[in-house]
Amino acid sequence: MGQVFDLAIIGGGINGCGIARDAAGRGNSVFLCEMNDLASGTSSWSTKLVHGGLRYLEYYEFRLVREALIERELLWQIAPHIIRPLRFVLPHHSGLRPAWLLRLGLFLYDHIGGRKLLPPTRSVDLAHDEVGQPLVPGRYTKGFEYSDCFVDDARLVVLTARDAANRGADIRTRTRAVQIQQADGIWQVTVEDKASGERSTISARALVNAGGPWVEEVLASGAGVNARAKVRLVQGSHIVVRKLYAHDRAYMFQNSDGRIVFVIPYQDDFTLIGTTDRDYDGDPAKVKASAEEIKYLCDSVSEYLAKPVSPADVVWTYAGVRPLYDDGASEAKAATRDYVFELDTPGGAPLLSIYGGKITTYRRLAEEALEKLAPYLNGAAAKQGWTAKSPLPGGDLDVSAIAALTAELQRGYPFLIPAHAGRLAHAYGTRASKVLGNAKSFADLGQSFGGTLTESEVRYLIANEWACTAEDIVWRRSKLGLRLSAAEISALDGWISAHRAQAERPLLEAGGRT
Repeated sequence: MGQVFDLAIIGGGINGCGIARDAAGRGNSVFLCEMNDLASGTSSWSTKLVHGGLRYLEYYEFRLVREALIERELLWQIAPHIIRPLRFVLPHHSGLRPAWLLRLGLFLYDHIGGRKLLPPTRSVDLAHDEVGQPLVPGRYTKGFEYSDCFVDDARLVVLTARDAANRGADIRTRTRAVQIQQADGIWQVTVEDKASGERSTISARALVNAGGPWVEEVLASGAGVNARAKVRLVQGSHIVVRKLYAHDRAYMFQNSDGRIVFVIPYQDDFTLIGTTDRDYDGDPAKVKASAEEIKYLCDSVSEYLAKPVSPADVVWTYAGVRPLYDDGASEAKAATRDYVFELDTPGGAPLLSIYGGKITTYRRLAEEALEKLAPYLNGAAAKQGWTAKSPLPGGDLDVSAIAALTAELQRGYPFLIPAHAGRLAHAYGTRASKVLGNAKSFADLGQSFGGTLTESEVRYLIANEWACTAEDIVWRRSKLGLRLSAAEISALDGWISAHRAQAERPLLEAGGRT
């Protein structure tokens, strides 16, 4: 028998990559396979928030909210380049939740999670404060402003995987697990390279099913487990429009149906609006924002905004399927966002399946997963958790240092325009200089693909971040798809097809490390 990994993980979303990182950092040998690109499923289609979940207090999810609030500041400190504070304005609507209830909820939000760095809630006079200007004149006079954080969700996944690989994990994308079975108390996972069709089998002492919306399909591929838990697929759709207002605050609007909709400044020149909540039945890979959802989001925010938003204003839509634990809630909006583990030991070897979870709680989820698997991992996973204080790649800087890093890049590379330097600082943090190398001029960065994307950056993403296609780069490693034309994206794909093998070489020569 060849190598037997301590842990094999199926699924390259935030939960799978978070477990891979934590386990590798504790000294375990780790294998992870993802059938598509990292974060190509649920993890890249979120509302881009690291937040406690203010509305979950209404469903008495106090443990989940407290844990998420604690994680909020921890994640900000280990990844300040891709996570930033964001102030939310909650206008009071006299016909919906009463002001006293909002104050109580915000008081709890400020105090149950050990908030230390983020500013507290304040009352806002919407008739005179600048945050009231985009709203319908005269309709809203009172509001509240509170703190949460914004996150580049797909980059959070990729950087977590990168750190796992740096610590020895074998990360394989475009690699599908086609069969899982046990032999002599060891899991045998047969995987198929989607490009070549070549199959191989790896062995592992423990197996994690982090398949997200496909968690039940993974169990059906030969695990020999009759799952007790059930997954509830809930569709969440978002729209992006041109920038709606000048200030930097976000809004949380209450709807008459009891749902809330976020309006968030996005990528400097745009505004993100979401999300919907409705049960989904079908292939999770084919989910799309429907015309009905787009109209719902436009109508919802137009109730509050002085300048209405219409479907004609939408420049991009995206949708994802949340694999929630089915707790029997009658409405999708009320289904728990907490995570649930199901540990089975058919034949003696452990299989841990994950249901639900949030971007915000992925790090704690990983710790709990390894606590459950500790008896089966030769004691390695019983070591002290470490991920709360170890920065993700590029995140080794103070939470307030991004502006200084941007200025430093402009000094070191004076040919960069401010928007280019700022984008690189936010995407790569202290590793931005590795993208730029020894360039003395913009021309030294190689071919320009538009939107400040250059050959140098594309080569870096292929060599170090598992990027294989233009879609990987312009919609997951960045959001430059909002700025590039279809022709520019096609030209990028053509360049990748011609140069990918050469661009991958540094990663292969480094043995997967960087």
